[in-house]
Amino acid sequence: MRVPVPWVFILVYLVSVGVQQFLPIVIPSPDLAWIIRIAGFVFVGVGIAVAFSAVGIFRKTKTTTVPHETPSTLVISGPYRFTRNPMYVGLTLIYLGVAGTRNEIWPVIVLPLLLAYINFLVIPVEEKNLHGVFGVEYQKYSERVGRWL
Repeated sequence: MRVPVPWVFILVYLVSVGVQQFLPIVIPSPDLAWIIRIAGFVFVGVGIAVAFSAVGIFRKTKTTTVPHETPSTLVISGPYRFTRNPMYVGLTLIYLGVAGTRNEIWPVIVLPLLLAYINFLVIPVEEKNLHGVFGVEYQKYSERVGRWL
């Protein structure tokens, strides 16, 4: 069974919110909590912009956003000039932002495990597929642009 990565983000977040309910970690300073909340809104906004601009480019070029399907176009414009995975970067920023707006610590503690899953299990499969479809063109792109930033 293949669970789409956005759902993995949501499921991991919800589990960590459950942990937060049973083992609460609170931010002791109201001033710090307010700063974190404001930063959270900024992260959500930037994350939405990054992720949806990447999806928009895929739709415009009529290529798939589904990782196990064969892409028709190698997208290297827009946010893809700075990261090979702007959708994952955007989802990460949204995840962090929502945790910040809610002043929840456990989602942030669990995030490295989620990113390790994506970095070591999901992305390598996608990269192998892209290399198989686009060959040298993808190789040159991946040498020029980092996986995350």
